[in-house]
Amino acid sequence: MKTIRYPNKSKWDGLCERPSINSEKLTKEVSRIMTDVQIRGNEALIELGKKFDGVDISKMKLDLTDQDFAIDPELAEAIKTAEKNISTFHEAQREDSLKIETSTGVTCWRKSVPIQRVGLYIPGGSAPLFSTLLMLAIPAQLAGCQEIVVCTPAQKDKSSGKYFLNDTIGWTCKRLGINKVYLVGGAQAIAAMTYGTKTIPKVDKIFGPGNQYVTEAKQQSQMTGTAIDMPAGPSEVLVIADEAANAEFVAADLLSQAEHGPDSQVILVSDSERLIQQTDEEVKRQLEDLPRKEVASVALKSSKSILVKSLNEAMEFSNRYAPEHLIIATTNCEELSGTVISAGSVFLGKWSCESAGDYASGTNHTLPTNGYAASYSGVSLDSFIKKITFQQLTEKGLQHLGPTIEKMAEAEGLGAHKNAVTVRLNQLNHV
Repeated sequence: MKTIRYPNKSKWDGLCERPSINSEKLTKEVSRIMTDVQIRGNEALIELGKKFDGVDISKMKLDLTDQDFAIDPELAEAIKTAEKNISTFHEAQREDSLKIETSTGVTCWRKSVPIQRVGLYIPGGSAPLFSTLLMLAIPAQLAGCQEIVVCTPAQKDKSSGKYFLNDTIGWTCKRLGINKVYLVGGAQAIAAMTYGTKTIPKVDKIFGPGNQYVTEAKQQSQMTGTAIDMPAGPSEVLVIADEAANAEFVAADLLSQAEHGPDSQVILVSDSERLIQQTDEEVKRQLEDLPRKEVASVALKSSKSILVKSLNEAMEFSNRYAPEHLIIATTNCEELSGTVISAGSVFLGKWSCESAGDYASGTNHTLPTNGYAASYSGVSLDSFIKKITFQQLTEKGLQHLGPTIEKMAEAEGLGAHKNAVTVRLNQLNHV
């Protein structure tokens, strides 16, 4: 990781840039995939599966009803614990419908209605993320979504060439009562859920993280009228650490995100040059033992350590960067947490590793990346719900509020709006 010492604030925007593919090229490539799937449906999905994943997905729809998946018993118990915590946290997010009388005879309220058909994209390349299935399916079920469509890339057996559904993802699906899965990955999966094919249904909203192709496909999907959770692309973490921080812990947290993919980015911001040097040594040491060493090494090339003058300045930089994950590993972490403005999910103190949020603490790990935490929230129960407003006016309510509405409509030159009130008031005045 490159170390930048006391950068001028005029340079901060450049330091906040993430590694990315040429945006124009990316947009064109994804647009071609989206159009191909829209026009040719399943035929395009099969060809793209062979081209990008090297698998034949002619039987892309799997019915898990009569299938069994074997996983390690201890892993099964771990998944059940995570399921419980995720359910507890998201269940607590329910809001009661509250009727408010805004003025005499005028009552307004909101009703929460589940989105009927949602699509969940579960990454499944080099690291099948069954944890993402928990993070998305559980709140979808709690919200009451009527249909949950799951798309995930097929796994390929290198010796036989056959493709299959990852056992842990399959087991988790069945655990959650999801019995239909579609073995489609990448931008083409997003296209399939956007337009629908003979096999994969069109959905109302698409959820799930992915690489830059998946993220771009989701953004193009949104332009067609299909909602998305947020732009959730390559993973990232920013760690704020002081002199007292544990360099071994900090390095481990940085590497936990670097191993996600070569286009991930990790940032360390500290007011202690000694801590930065110690962490750098720890990163080098721990990297050697990682199974995904090669992936993490590539990510580290576009990552950096930044030495600042104070922790307040570190927090200011973090808010400018707007990280997906923010770890505040300082002695005054709770005090600094009060100044957080832009972050997907925040972890306070040296014992709060980012991995806890990724798996089992209960918070959702589907979070905005690439600076979008400045304007987007992470997935929650509300992500699967539409809020519909209602209002009811009594005779007295219209008599009281009507003149206000008439005056405002007249000022905007909208005579029919005014008349909708006037005809009612005229009738009430003649009763």
